[in-house]
Order: sequence, then structure tokens, then C-alpha cells
Amino acid sequence: MQTVRQLLAGKASRKLVYVGSEVSVLTALKVMAEENVGAVLVMGGGQIVGIFSERDYARRVILEGRSSATTLVSEIMTSKVICVGPGQTVAECMALMTEKRIRHLPVMSGEEIEGIISIGDVVHATIVEQQFVIDQLVHYINNVPPQVA
Repeated sequence: MQTVRQLLAGKASRKLVYVGSEVSVLTALKVMAEENVGAVLVMGGGQIVGIFSERDYARRVILEGRSSATTLVSEIMTSKVICVGPGQTVAECMALMTEKRIRHLPVMSGEEIEGIISIGDVVHATIVEQQFVIDQLVHYINNVPPQVA
């Protein structure tokens, strides 16, 4: 089973995308669009203070009739950030994401941020791993000598 460390090592981009807690939602959305990501970490004093996602925007700005230009990220971000360690498995991350109904997990090694993984990263890694197992089983089945009765 692949670990988060291995998943991060295989990602095309390991760039950490974040904003400060006192930027406007509009600014955060522009950063997300420029970086083509669905969530950004919210940082304050060198620490993660929250995470801001498209879901936060839809539920706490649009549905509440707020303005993206005047609402601060700190007002609507998710402040209880669930993180994983680099040694955890992809399957553990998938279970956690499913249980908590979240789509992004920051990866922490002690107090250091290693990166962030998305549900897309986890699903892709799972598909690749399952395809490998399938290929191995097909190879095994095709190369097993016939049994003599």
C-alpha cells in the first residue's frame, strides 16, 4: 500500500498554495484559479490556521449572500483542519476523507508542512495500485501451467 510520502513524491507539483487569514475571499479565489486548485491553506504566524475551499465559498459566501470582495477568508474558512502524516497509507487517507466528508488533507511531519493531498490524488493512486494488482493477476493466470487431472 502506497504511503502519503510516496504519493507526494509522485505528484507533478508539490507547490504549497496558501493565503493569509486577512485576505479577501476574492483574493483567495483568484489564487485558487491561478494555481488550478480547489482549496488553499490559510496561514498565520507560520502555522496553519485554517483551510479555504470551493465548498466553503459556496456555502458561506454565495448561500449567505455575502460579498467576495469584502468578506475575509478568516470569517468563513474551516478552522478545524484535519491533517495526516507522511507515513499514513493512501487507504487510511481515503477512509478519513470519506468519514469526515473532506476533500483535502494537509500533510504534516511534526510542525512542518510537507504538502497537501486531494481526493483526486487519493483516487488516482488507488486506481493505479488496483490496475497493478489486476495486471499481476492476469499475468499469473496466463502463465500458470495447465493442471493434469
